[in-house]
Amino acid sequence: MNLEELFQNAKHIVICGIGNDMRGDDAFGVLVASRLAEKVREEGVRIINCGEVPESYVGKITEEKPDLVVFVDAVDFKGRVGELIVTDPEGTLGEAVSTHGLPLRILVGYLKDVLPDTRFVLVGCQPASTGFLEEPCQEVLEAVERVTSYLEALIGRRSKSEA
Repeated sequence: MNLEELFQNAKHIVICGIGNDMRGDDAFGVLVASRLAEKVREEGVRIINCGEVPESYVGKITEEKPDLVVFVDAVDFKGRVGELIVTDPEGTLGEAVSTHGLPLRILVGYLKDVLPDTRFVLVGCQPASTGFLEEPCQEVLEAVERVTSYLEALIGRRSKSEA
């Protein structure tokens, strides 16, 4: 999946950070969402910190009528710690390690029924540990910064091309 193309062709984007900031590397998605929310104020871009319950944000996601929904989450795909992957959230590659109860692929399946013209993508990061009250490891923190900067740049390019 080419994120640059997806962003360039989307007028309304929702970015959903998923995870638990009390469980080490599982904080990846919520850290990206928090940092983006501080930096991005573009029209047509909504950033949602879903925490552990992305299914609770279905209403907020659907009311945006997005062209693109980007989920950001820690995913165990047997990569190197801090390694990133961009993939279909309904795919079988790895499984989200977040503490959310409803698997992301089921949530996306539902959203595709409600938003049939919307594209969905998962930006995943390989965690090392998701133990309770642990801090994210250095590799995951570096991945947070890389993903935040990259998504911010994609949003900025998109905004300039609309002008």
